[in-house]
Amino acid sequence: MSLIEADALLKQLHQRQFQPVYFLQGEEPYYIDVVADLIEKTALAEHERSFNQVVVYGKDIDVTGILGQAKRFPMMAERSVVIVKEAQTVADLEQERSWPFLEAYLKNPLPSTVLVFCYKHKTLDSRKKLGKLLSGKDTPAVLMTSKKLYDSQVPQWLTANVRARGLQITGQATAMLAEYIGADLGRLANEVDKLVLNLKPNQPIDEELVQRLVGISKDYNIFELQKALVQRDVLKANRILGYFAANPKANPLIPNLTLLFNFFTKLLVLHQAGANPPDGVYKSLGILNSFAQKEYQQALRAYPVERVVGIIHDIRRADAQSKGIESGSMDDAEILRELVWLILHAVPAGVLG
Repeated sequence: MSLIEADALLKQLHQRQFQPVYFLQGEEPYYIDVVADLIEKTALAEHERSFNQVVVYGKDIDVTGILGQAKRFPMMAERSVVIVKEAQTVADLEQERSWPFLEAYLKNPLPSTVLVFCYKHKTLDSRKKLGKLLSGKDTPAVLMTSKKLYDSQVPQWLTANVRARGLQITGQATAMLAEYIGADLGRLANEVDKLVLNLKPNQPIDEELVQRLVGISKDYNIFELQKALVQRDVLKANRILGYFAANPKANPLIPNLTLLFNFFTKLLVLHQAGANPPDGVYKSLGILNSFAQKEYQQALRAYPVERVVGIIHDIRRADAQSKGIESGSMDDAEILRELVWLILHAVPAGVLG
């Protein structure tokens, strides 16, 4: 068994170094899809695929069927390819009755077959037989585990993704995409694809392009609301709230609460780091560009640590209200309006519960 990271595996595949078995697992489906798609597109020439490439779905096949496909010799080609998508839904993949056949193949796979298991959203139990075999040294299979990124890692991933395409992205655009979309790498990559298609020669991805193509209103979005809160601009905050109330589908409450919660929890960490947090603390939180750092520095002055703790409590309360807990007849717009009022106007502890 060869344990490998996604980037190293992709490099091998681009160099046409193929192994007989790949087991791709993990909570983050993005790299599983990228690796499987690359194998599907490059392991065989286009004219070889009709006879030598099979793509099956876990819910439609069992282990016997998978191994039957894997044991077929290629026709007029160097290799054959079998890709099992949604392999976590193969009903008997980890059942005792399938084990002898699966073990025998994994220990001695057909060299001319590339067999790929796409086991998404989870990992094998390393205490069970299949997990032990794939994490041990008794099989030539390649095991890749794709882990979810932390939110703080998203800006760096996004910048690297854009630079790998030979392009540039501004710090503000990176911050907007990272905050608005979060650690959903598949969606992030799709949005970058859309942005790249609309770039002019030598143009970087900037905040104007993100606002226009990702569906973030230029003047009325959660980032502008966040900026209004930092600047304690009551008039601007109320204008944005009015726009949100008039356009609820484009500005759902839960994602906005999540973004505000992330902002103020990062602010709390910065407070705990002292009066002048070092660059390493900003970096650990994913606050990588000077634009974002200046906004947090302003927020540190505007909201002392005790207020930040209270605001986080208020955001949790608003989240509970969004789920119908102690919200009465309040709709989403009213819940957010009350939260913003509480952020801008300190309320003594215990008044709201």
